[in-house]
Amino acid sequence: MLRGFYTAASGMISQQRRHDIVTNNIANINTPGFKQGNGINRSFPEMLIARINNGKGEAGAVPVGQLNTGVMAEENVSVHKQGDIQETNNPFDFALISNIQVPGARFDASGKYVDENGTRIVQPQAFFTVQNAAGEQRYSLDGKLSVDINGQLITGDGHAVIGGNGQPVVLFDPVMQTPITNFHITKSGQLTDANGELLLDANNEPMSLLVSRVDDPNQLVREGNGLYRINDGQEGLVRAINPNDPNDQVEIRQGFVERSNVDPTQSMVDMMAALRAYEANQKVVQFYDKSMDKAVNEVGRV
Repeated sequence: MLRGFYTAASGMISQQRRHDIVTNNIANINTPGFKQGNGINRSFPEMLIARINNGKGEAGAVPVGQLNTGVMAEENVSVHKQGDIQETNNPFDFALISNIQVPGARFDASGKYVDENGTRIVQPQAFFTVQNAAGEQRYSLDGKLSVDINGQLITGDGHAVIGGNGQPVVLFDPVMQTPITNFHITKSGQLTDANGELLLDANNEPMSLLVSRVDDPNQLVREGNGLYRINDGQEGLVRAINPNDPNDQVEIRQGFVERSNVDPTQSMVDMMAALRAYEANQKVVQFYDKSMDKAVNEVGRV
């Protein structure tokens, strides 16, 4: 009896987790660059049930069958397909259009491919490279940027945007002693002034945005506020985009933002399904609770 109680309770916990993931998706429908999360459930290891001594005092055990003892919410997997590109006409808005290819792979709409040997390949994705307050490198798709009073290019949360030289991008006019606010960016990420001349950094090198390629985006960990980091020991999965590589099909568009890829209709369906499954498990728990109440308070008095 207690086993069924715990099985139903584990179902409630997993459906609550699924509901939380879906509601988070809905809350971020209008968040630029947000990637939808999908909850993955996994069953507990099955147990082999056997009848000891065959119930008749005979030696040995007779197998009865396998029993599943519940389910758990294993992980929250992001769907990294391209979101819609929306024009804003704001020169500080940038969108990454990414269609990175892997030789021999034909990715489906969700960005996955399984070859004839059963090997699963995930489509690499491109990200803006930023620096958090602790000086650590992070990745983001939120292209709504601005320039602070010191001329540093920052995200909406104040994180510094990293340039091609690995340092924060600083747009500052040394002659006028003011931040540069009138600039353009090429499709490959190079920064130019209003006349199309390349902007130079303190070392007289052309300035550009560092766009990183993540070979396995499933290794990314959400940190909140649109930031991702790579799991420990997985740094080799990240490298800079090479504009001269035909497989690195990435383009930066100025005056556009990438909308979230959340499907609101499907999210509402998933949320209702999680709620109904939670209620079903709840009724099973209530049934077991009443059964144990009778066993303790009524049968025990006989």
